[in-house]
Amino acid sequence: MILNDKEIREKIEKGLITEYIDLEKQIAPQGFDLSVESIHRFLGPGRVDFSNKERIVPETEEIKWKEDEVFLEKGVYKIRSKERVELPSDIMGIARPRSTVLRCGSTVQTGVWDAGFKGKSEFLLIVGDNGLKLKKFARVIQIVFFKINKVEKEYDGIYKN
Repeated sequence: MILNDKEIREKIEKGLITEYIDLEKQIAPQGFDLSVESIHRFLGPGRVDFSNKERIVPETEEIKWKEDEVFLEKGVYKIRSKERVELPSDIMGIARPRSTVLRCGSTVQTGVWDAGFKGKSEFLLIVGDNGLKLKKFARVIQIVFFKINKVEKEYDGIYKN
């Protein structure tokens, strides 16, 4: 079951999302808009394997805001959300780009927010051929929350908190 705006509000009162800017502007009929706190440029290659023993997450460099905005050239960037998400063991999330981002010739890629995830979210911004001017705290993705059967094992990966 997908949570609606009323159910999301109730969960926010219990800590589902904190550090948001404007609840009325960010809450949607069936989701919540996350905003951009910081943008990072990848500095090298990564490595992915089955066991994570050889995993390499590349270093990044934060791109500085100029008067609360930045122009991004075509490319791939890591975005960090302003909001903090804290999922209980019976809620998971999936996010999609807001249509405004798509209409600007860019998109966003995200992973799944597993039950038990706690922290600020990171995701990819893929900027199209003509670049993108981005304002600090722009709303770029909408996370949709799904009620699931309580999981026996919550998220316990390296990105928790």
